[in-house]
Amino acid sequence: MNKKLLAGLVSALLVRSALAFDPFPIKDIRVEGIQRTEAGTVFSYLPVKVGDTMTDEKAAAAIKALFATGFFKDVRLEIDGQVLVVVLEERPAIASLEFTGLKAFKPEDLKKSLRDVGLAESRIFDRAMVERAEQELKRQYLAQGHYAVQVTTTITPLERNRVGVNFAVSEGDIAKIKQINIIGTSAFSESDLLDLMALRTPGWLTWYTKNDQYSKQKLSGDLEKLRSHYLDRGYLEFNIDSTQVSISPDKQDIYITVNITEGERYSVSSVKLAGQLLLPEEELTKLVLIKPGEVFSREKMTDTTKAISERLGNEGYAFANVNAAPELDKEKRQVAFTVFIDPGRRVYVRRINVSGNTRTRDEVIRREMRQAESGWYDGEKINKSRSRVDRLGYFDDVTVETPPVAGTTDQVDMEIKVKEKPTGNMMLGAGFSSAEKVTLSGSVQQQNLFGSGKHVGVQVSTSKSNKVYSLSHTDPYFTVDGVSQGFDIYTRKTDSSTLAVGSFGSDSMGGGLRWGLPVAEDDYLNLGLSIDRTTLYVDSNSPLRYQDYVARSGARSNTLLTTVGWQKDGRDSLLVTTKGVYRRAVLELALPGSTATYVRATYQHQHFFPLDRKLTLALNGEIGLAKSYGNKDLPFFKNFYAGGIGSVRGFESSSLGPRDLATNEALGGDKRLVGNAELLFPVPGMGQDNSLRLSAFLDAGGVWGYDSKFSFGSMRYSGGIGLAWNSPMGPLKFSFANPFNKKAEDKLQRLQFQMGSVF
Repeated sequence: MNKKLLAGLVSALLVRSALAFDPFPIKDIRVEGIQRTEAGTVFSYLPVKVGDTMTDEKAAAAIKALFATGFFKDVRLEIDGQVLVVVLEERPAIASLEFTGLKAFKPEDLKKSLRDVGLAESRIFDRAMVERAEQELKRQYLAQGHYAVQVTTTITPLERNRVGVNFAVSEGDIAKIKQINIIGTSAFSESDLLDLMALRTPGWLTWYTKNDQYSKQKLSGDLEKLRSHYLDRGYLEFNIDSTQVSISPDKQDIYITVNITEGERYSVSSVKLAGQLLLPEEELTKLVLIKPGEVFSREKMTDTTKAISERLGNEGYAFANVNAAPELDKEKRQVAFTVFIDPGRRVYVRRINVSGNTRTRDEVIRREMRQAESGWYDGEKINKSRSRVDRLGYFDDVTVETPPVAGTTDQVDMEIKVKEKPTGNMMLGAGFSSAEKVTLSGSVQQQNLFGSGKHVGVQVSTSKSNKVYSLSHTDPYFTVDGVSQGFDIYTRKTDSSTLAVGSFGSDSMGGGLRWGLPVAEDDYLNLGLSIDRTTLYVDSNSPLRYQDYVARSGARSNTLLTTVGWQKDGRDSLLVTTKGVYRRAVLELALPGSTATYVRATYQHQHFFPLDRKLTLALNGEIGLAKSYGNKDLPFFKNFYAGGIGSVRGFESSSLGPRDLATNEALGGDKRLVGNAELLFPVPGMGQDNSLRLSAFLDAGGVWGYDSKFSFGSMRYSGGIGLAWNSPMGPLKFSFANPFNKKAEDKLQRLQFQMGSVF
């Protein structure tokens, strides 16, 4: 039999089985075999209705349409007189989705991911869909490093044409990186290069970082770190030839091999500027960070082109194009660069648009703008505007775009897009330190009251030695010029009997107004006026000096206090600082008419120096002076103290300085000097993760009383090692210090720690 005849016979059989009737008018349509599907649903998919003439073509279209719904496993058309009978066999519905053996995921999370691929309870059962669901489950586990995962699916028929689907999961152990090899390195040791990478073999902290689990994204980042490391050190022809990732037969160990070609090390022979310079060449040359004779560094060259581009942007050339073209001399191993500058057209900002702020008022964002509408484009002012909006703390994300205005060549719009976050919060917390013991704290704050940018807060803190309750309010833009105004109301109870200082108690309550004046972009002048009423409690166990003060000045004191402060903060981070300068000066003056009249001044200077990619040198200096006037005594509760974490480690908190002859308790003093030098570096094995840092430190400090002078010889010195961890529970600090020049009366505490943040 030839193929043409066979095809004809098959076609005839299909036509006879599906369309074995002559055309007839449909008087009625009857649906049989359905259990869950409504008859109306079937009628809605049928391409024929009562009154139509049933033909071969319409019958074929009806069968095709019903199959296409996916609801039915079998579809037949029968004729009963002039009644069209649609006989259906429904696919079963999924009554339940169950999982067994889950440890890494929650069932509800997996159900959500399976719903995205079409498998969910109450939906029609489809074997192909179940297979896709199995692949999705495996994909989820593979992303978590469970390469040995096995998924077994069981389908259980249930009454009323339903099925139960059960996924039995055997997760297996998470595969860990067994070995990482870098082939082709000679200029640097393999161990140094491996330290650059986030991925690593299991260590004592990888249970927390998860860096011993393979991730394609992390590997890509690590390869770029290797590339940058070589290019920043002169290896201009460095190349990553290949990368292989393999897994052991038991799917427990992962092996990573990186093959590299280092090439030769190049130095810079010359750097020239070319193109349309616009600005004086001397000024642009100062922006060139890489000099002839130096080893080539891609980082310095990138910073150079970026600095020139940003400098032109500050003059309105928003689309300046700056590129460095290299010319290699392979024999001399030198490279000459020509920096081509194309400034483009000068543009100005037509309009500033703000979007995404559903609660925050436009004016709260616009008042932070340093770029003006209808002004020349200034990249520095635009970046400063974005930074100021971000520092408000009201938004999860702040982006600034400058799209060109359609139909023009010299205009852009400044589009500020924000993503708001909740600005009200209620917090309950606890802290523990070797000085304060257990501290409970709580606060209710709204940083953006009714979208106005105003702050209001209620705070509570309690420990054995201090109990504080306060209410505060701040309007950061009391005037259009950015002058802030706020007030504080507080009550405080102190019991120093648990500390190393002289024993006394006090009850204080008061309040005050404060103002902040912006002097420059990062400089602020703070002014305050407050009133305080303090009641002191002393007894026979209190130092004689405290008892004498109460006898002369009374147990109750009223103070009208004015404060003047200045602050400049240029640190790159508050928690993990690597560079920058922080300076703060505060002057307190108890005005005439107060029970005690005095002046109290403090100054702090911090400087952070990045020595290299890992090491940071932190220097800190603090000085404090206090003096009474008007023939009155300086209140002893305004004395300075030193010792412990935050000043001179290794000595008990607040224990340095003059002591009571009878009780040997610290009295504090009217002069204080503290200096710290600390070398910060990441914990070995943590790579570039700075959330956990070690330090080696040297501390020096002292406190002097009313009848003594500053003396470096009487200062206390210590040195040791520290550990700082920005943990999920909050900042933790540990130190182990050894005092260098301890005296017999000193109280030592070599191991000190602080956990949690208290206010």
